[in-house]
Amino acid sequence: MTTLARGIDTLTRDALTVLQPGFTGTSAPDWLLRRLGEGLASVGLFGRNIASPEQVSALTAQLRAERDDVLVAIDEEGGDVTRLEVRTGSSFPGNHALGAVDDTDLTRAVARELGRRLAECGVNLNWAPSADVNSNPGNPVIGVRSFGADTDLVARHTAAYVEGLQAAGVAACTKHFPGHGDTAVDSHHAMPRIDADTETLYARELAPFSAAIASGTRAVMSAHILVPALDPELPATLSRRILTDLLRGTLGFTGLIVTDGMEMQAIAATYGIERGSVLAIAAGADAICVGGGLADDGTVLRLRDALVSAVRDGELPEERLADAAARVRSLAAWTATAPRGSAAVDADTGIGLVAARRALRVTRVDPAATPLTSAPFVAALTPVANIAVGDETPWGVAAELRRLLPGTETASFTGPEAGEQVLKAAGDRRIVAVVRDVHRHPWMADALTTLLAARPDTLVVEMGVPQSAPQGAVHIATHGAARVCGTAAAEALTRS
Repeated sequence: MTTLARGIDTLTRDALTVLQPGFTGTSAPDWLLRRLGEGLASVGLFGRNIASPEQVSALTAQLRAERDDVLVAIDEEGGDVTRLEVRTGSSFPGNHALGAVDDTDLTRAVARELGRRLAECGVNLNWAPSADVNSNPGNPVIGVRSFGADTDLVARHTAAYVEGLQAAGVAACTKHFPGHGDTAVDSHHAMPRIDADTETLYARELAPFSAAIASGTRAVMSAHILVPALDPELPATLSRRILTDLLRGTLGFTGLIVTDGMEMQAIAATYGIERGSVLAIAAGADAICVGGGLADDGTVLRLRDALVSAVRDGELPEERLADAAARVRSLAAWTATAPRGSAAVDADTGIGLVAARRALRVTRVDPAATPLTSAPFVAALTPVANIAVGDETPWGVAAELRRLLPGTETASFTGPEAGEQVLKAAGDRRIVAVVRDVHRHPWMADALTTLLAARPDTLVVEMGVPQSAPQGAVHIATHGAARVCGTAAAEALTRS
């Protein structure tokens, strides 16, 4: 232990230990290494920190040279939400595709292979899976991140995912407790509210979390949502009733409780991240996730000092902060002894594409429709990406179609004139219209109506939740926009 580390008092070390900050760059900045020496126990990785698997391995080795038991966390759901493959698209379909297949052995195998790849890079905590039941089809932030709208299906696949991920030595962090599926607001922007009664919440929202706990999930992430039936005043992340009484008491969870990103507007705009962090720890959270947007030493120091001051002012019991820090260290100890990477499981590098192919649902609306045999025009009807997914990850079918049918052209369209714009750009080429949650975007539905009226041979690929009735000569539902989902759809479009 360095002289500096010895000089940091226990209270300050515990305050640092409960933080899970992000940072900028593809190598660890000096300030981050210094805080690890002072007690920081966790680091979060985001797309901005990823260049290649080899670079991530070097980065995590750099972190462990400073603290060998550091928790390195990532938001790697697979499917639409990928950090490890942020610039190429994921090698794994997301939850909605796995739910569409409904083979828990497949879900377990996909999660195990994803976990193996994370472990090989030195990542040992994954902020996944999403256990949200997508009961509101208009949900703007969950959608294909959910296994589906059926509670039992979501519960069994959540359990399988946890088992697969942790078999590779990577701790699962099941989210977003007590359930973010029945919301119409994105908590990145504002405070969502779920007005279901207690009976409905226990039967629908909480069942997948109970399944995850029974399967041994090492962590649970709270949601920034207001659920009046559980707590009429405070959002889940700040609610002792929800985190301590319900999650710890009623459901019996003994692992690590992690907050969703405290810089999200549902918390930051209402309480501020410093005050919010104090309230979260007091409520029963053990780790404060911050860094999706705020990623600097100043943020870490402000949160550290806010926690220390709250203890000294008597607002936050010192034993509660000490308990939270102890739970962080306990998870770190588990990851240090858990089997990891290829030593734990055999590699199955093709499992993602296998799963994506099985998830396809092809509807021949026109029985006489023919497959693509020449280069088409691919029209991507592109909605605004939600923050969890981001807009830097490519999606669609054009890249794979270009490989299969050289000369394929593509363009992105949005807004009320999209249909006419596509017809003008396509000329006489066959049109492939690629959509994402067409049921949530009236302009997208109108564009399809315009296209199909003029060009009934148009092929439609839905890469979001396939809530609307199949349209087009052939309609393909991929149940997600991962790279492998696009590959599987392109294969189906050209198959005779």
